[in-house]
Amino acid sequence: MNFRITKIDKYIIRKFIGTYAAAIILIIGIVIIFDISEKIDNFVEKEAPLKAIVFDYYKNFIPYFVNMFSPLFVFITVIFFTSKLAANSEIIAMLAGGISFNRLMYPYFLSALAIALLSLALGLYVIPPANKQRAAFEDKYINGRFYNSQKNIHYQTEPGTYVYVQRFNTWNNTAIKFTIEQIEGHDLKSKLSASTAVWDSTKCAWKLKNYYIREYVGDKEIISFGKEKDTVLQIDVSDFYRKQNSYETLDSRELNELIEKQRARGDKNVKYALMEKHTRYAMPFSAFILTLMGVSLSSKKRRGGIGLNLGIGIALSFSYILFLKFSQMFVHTDLLPPGIALWVPNIMYAVIAVFLYRIAPK
Repeated sequence: MNFRITKIDKYIIRKFIGTYAAAIILIIGIVIIFDISEKIDNFVEKEAPLKAIVFDYYKNFIPYFVNMFSPLFVFITVIFFTSKLAANSEIIAMLAGGISFNRLMYPYFLSALAIALLSLALGLYVIPPANKQRAAFEDKYINGRFYNSQKNIHYQTEPGTYVYVQRFNTWNNTAIKFTIEQIEGHDLKSKLSASTAVWDSTKCAWKLKNYYIREYVGDKEIISFGKEKDTVLQIDVSDFYRKQNSYETLDSRELNELIEKQRARGDKNVKYALMEKHTRYAMPFSAFILTLMGVSLSSKKRRGGIGLNLGIGIALSFSYILFLKFSQMFVHTDLLPPGIALWVPNIMYAVIAVFLYRIAPK
């Protein structure tokens, strides 16, 4: 197969990328209009500055939205312009001119590669810092102050060290009924209990108040107590402010560090960080799958025009996005690990794409 880029390749790439860009601009414009109409009351009530709305919110909203719906844009783009090529008998002319159907896929996959690399770059480098600014704006002008509603919070800070907090007050950064247990094997070695633990940002430590320490040495129990005590743990106040969508604000280094930290602590919330990590790599790969599927569905000239192809494309692309979100439920219910669950949609739709490609008229 000749991989030299020809005029026909450039023509298809230009059609692909141009239609993709036009679809993104059109859809984003519509979404922003609807989003403004939904949030205009919050902007007015909280007196959000116009500069903050434009540059802190919507400027950072656009890359997040583009990446989220990139599979939809890719599929609709391929279905739309390939159906037009087929309707104008251009594909028939290409095949009659000696270009094989396999070679015809070459410019499509070059375009898909460019979009996949764009999606990967957005997910790894652009969106995390953009999400930080967007989340800060939402907390200030839309959602209001964050309140941790969790109760009976458990953390493993390191092997054998377990922390229990009945609830955490975000108004004054205070953990209520704070407990630290040291366990070796099946034996409890020590237990520290405090009525409250206040985060000291200057010392980066917890200030325990009205604490009791029970140490178990052999058959003896040694008890000590006091009014105040500073302690440093592998857990800080940020752990109590972490929401599920806050993982989207972490860059690759921060996300990997958090995963290692949560794994070492035995934190069950590590699954959310792993879901975010695998989503960033699984999403760009969908560009190749949906491109192959789109060309296979729309390369045949149909009597009814492009309407049927476009309807099938929208239905399949929405089903892919829905299934991608639904697969996360397997992680929430602990049926599958994130590394498998987030790749299941790609695997299944890759099989469908190959099947459609094999039966596509060539």
